[in-house]
Amino acid sequence: MTDGVAELVYAVPRDVLFGEVAPWLGVKRDDVAPVLARAAGAGKFVPRHLAETDRSLKQIIPYLVLRDGRRLFLMKRTRAGGDARLHDRYTLGVGGHLNPGDRGIVGGLTREWSEELEADFVPEFEFVGLLNDDTVDVGVHHLGIVYLADAAGRQVRVRETHKLSGSFEGLDVVRAAYDRMETWSQLALDAIDGADFSPRAEEHGVIDGVFE
Repeated sequence: MTDGVAELVYAVPRDVLFGEVAPWLGVKRDDVAPVLARAAGAGKFVPRHLAETDRSLKQIIPYLVLRDGRRLFLMKRTRAGGDARLHDRYTLGVGGHLNPGDRGIVGGLTREWSEELEADFVPEFEFVGLLNDDTVDVGVHHLGIVYLADAAGRQVRVRETHKLSGSFEGLDVVRAAYDRMETWSQLALDAIDGADFSPRAEEHGVIDGVFE
């Protein structure tokens, strides 16, 4: 809430979002177009403080895993963050809620990129899949739209260093932090670890222009 005005976030009724598809655990990479279409057609902007306590809603979250070749950008949250559930946890995700004016999921992710990171470029965001985890309280209220991007040797730094630290690390270091990661980061890592880092691009066009 800023200056007495509640933050509005994009959320979708859970029963409409999943339709006849059973909620899954992990990153769904196949047959995601119907889920995205329902999210685009049935969502609305609601006050964040209400969405965070309403289990009938799923907030849509763009979630970017950033790499540099074979290294991943690994971040650690400090105790200065607003959500105590995430203190001292490692994360691979750059992203956040969709707000009015983002003009789509990629627009929201681009805004989050600029707010969270210091870099003199904006990478190409490649769609990977849909992340769901109803086993933890944070996950019950959110659905992640996972992207992968490559810094390609360009410098990236965490902007809010009082809340986060971050650096590119090899997969051995990232895997060693697995047990201390947020569950979304664990599931995202599971989806790409050991793969060729090639994202699934065929559904990408479904996302462009929706969630406005």
